[in-house]
Amino acid sequence: MLKLSVLDQSVAASGRSQDASIRQTLALASQCEAWGYHRFWVSEHHSHPSIVGSAPEVLMAAIAARTTRIRLGSAGVMLPHYAPLKVAEQFRVLDALAPGRIDLGVGRAPGSDGRTAQLLNSDRHASENFPQQVMELQAWVTGEPLPAGHPGHGVFAYPSGPTSPDVWMLGSSDYGAQLAAHLGLPYAFAYFITDGQGADHALNLYRANFRATETNPKPRATVCVWALAADTEDEAWRLFQSRARWKLDRNTGRIGALLPPDQAVRDYTPSEHVAFAEMRANALVGSAPQVADKLRRLAARLQVDEVVIITWTHEPAAQARSYELLAREFALTAAQA
Repeated sequence: MLKLSVLDQSVAASGRSQDASIRQTLALASQCEAWGYHRFWVSEHHSHPSIVGSAPEVLMAAIAARTTRIRLGSAGVMLPHYAPLKVAEQFRVLDALAPGRIDLGVGRAPGSDGRTAQLLNSDRHASENFPQQVMELQAWVTGEPLPAGHPGHGVFAYPSGPTSPDVWMLGSSDYGAQLAAHLGLPYAFAYFITDGQGADHALNLYRANFRATETNPKPRATVCVWALAADTEDEAWRLFQSRARWKLDRNTGRIGALLPPDQAVRDYTPSEHVAFAEMRANALVGSAPQVADKLRRLAARLQVDEVVIITWTHEPAAQARSYELLAREFALTAAQA
């Protein structure tokens, strides 16, 4: 049976304060647990006018206090900004708060513009050390000692406990897929970032080159897609206007809060009309049965047994309704998740 999970980015919406977007993420997490979703992941972005979730570890702690079953994760921690030991400590604390429910997804991308990334970490070459950072993080998260001669030998990330966070590699290119395979980590492809481009190749690379470990004896992969369901197909396409406008504006360097669908429609240029038509043709949007069918066919083609869904709408109620409808369509229950 196909598992469904959630990625929420605490998206800024026109007419709503940014702090309200953070609180909406907490409310959505509780709802998604009740509807039977398998995981609830939150992202990390910095100085981003549209995406205000800047501290996934803090959000995860708040969500852990409000939930009891659903897995919680970062999608992801942008590791080049930080010391792996500190990240390991943060997630060991999270695992103590929600034992056996924590996913530590890591990525190499800055999650910000170049100037902001420089302020987070003045080392311009930090991303070049990403593979080494991930290996150190794995050791500190699992409690395995680092080898003699390593500066971190004899240093441990506390608190310890009977469980530990599950480290995931996130990516939208071949690089992440190959590194995940080399290190024997589960892999999540950001399908929604590339509009699906490169997904088949990245997943094939990952599976073909996977090196089994005791923790992960077999390759394990998921994809994160943008999808939107509504009570009617027409209503889904109306709600879609908000994200479509955002994407077209972003392509011209205009990044801001999500607009209401009825305000999002504007006169598009000929090239924007072409881009909009392409977006619509490939979008996982429609009534719940239509979207569910698209998700099942995509999962079958990519040979994954889990799909992570991200949904942007201006109104929180429409976003929640989309997740509720898909949960019903897939007959999710807390026991199955």
